[in-house]
Amino acid sequence: YDKAILAVGSLAAMPKAFDLGNPRVMTSTGALEVEDIPENLLVVGGGYIGMELGFVYAALGSKVTLVEALDNILAGADPDLARPVVTNAKKSFKEIRLKAKVTKMATVGKQIKVAMEFDGKKIEELYDRVLVAVGRVPNSADLGLQNTKVELDEKGFVKVNHHQQTADPSIYAIGDIAGGILLAHKAHKEARIAIENINGDDVVFENIIIPAVVFTDPELAWCGLTEAEAKEKGVKYEVAKFPWSASGRALSFDRTDGVTKMLIDPDTDRILGVGICGAGAGELIAEATLGMEMGATAEDIALTVHAHPTLSETLMECAEVLYGHA
Repeated sequence: YDKAILAVGSLAAMPKAFDLGNPRVMTSTGALEVEDIPENLLVVGGGYIGMELGFVYAALGSKVTLVEALDNILAGADPDLARPVVTNAKKSFKEIRLKAKVTKMATVGKQIKVAMEFDGKKIEELYDRVLVAVGRVPNSADLGLQNTKVELDEKGFVKVNHHQQTADPSIYAIGDIAGGILLAHKAHKEARIAIENINGDDVVFENIIIPAVVFTDPELAWCGLTEAEAKEKGVKYEVAKFPWSASGRALSFDRTDGVTKMLIDPDTDRILGVGICGAGAGELIAEATLGMEMGATAEDIALTVHAHPTLSETLMECAEVLYGHA
């Protein structure tokens, strides 16, 4: 070949201690192919994959116990935005255990015996199935990359520049294998950039706003900076929030558990980040993403007429909060 693009993705991580060779211990891949609904399901990991599939199985009728080693779930999202998801999960799941660690698994007949440490105690329990959702790892082994100039980072992801080009000029990489946020729409954008550069254009992946959506109930979506990232980077910001309890559309279908939130630059009024938790948040985040790509200010959103009654109004109302006239 003259040029190559690595697009080999990632794999669900499976710690050796949990890898029993038993299909009842599932990754997210197996969880989407299961032929029966387990009565009792243990989900190990409270990130977006564990939470999404936990809600799916709870809706199908499983008694779901979720175990997370950290002291909160959906650690990448702002806690105030994740709160409605946590509240609903506590109703839908049998139990959520934080600061809990699974130490061992074993096959016992048609069930999985799980040992864990929680609340200062050692517990052993039986589950019909276990979903291990502790992250993803790059699919970079066994590609023959040692025969190229391609470089990997300490986690095994392929290093690329702003053109999606690796350290080997003839090889590009896109998607999960190139690291960063592991989302399909990010991979799609990177693929276009790689192809355009191979075709002789000078296109870079820089300052591109990538929205993230967690398909829980309610949905959780954000783009740009989260409040935690703004604090970490020392970025000045103001916060505006609009509760969906004040949204006519949310009231009309009994989903007032949502919230729309904006981070705004106090000097320029430019939008730094938007987070939405609520029914259909994954659709609503598109307006925020477009606004940020176009360098919109909170005033631009506030002055844009939004149809009533719609959930999209919550973005306008949120921006108006900043100016004191929502």
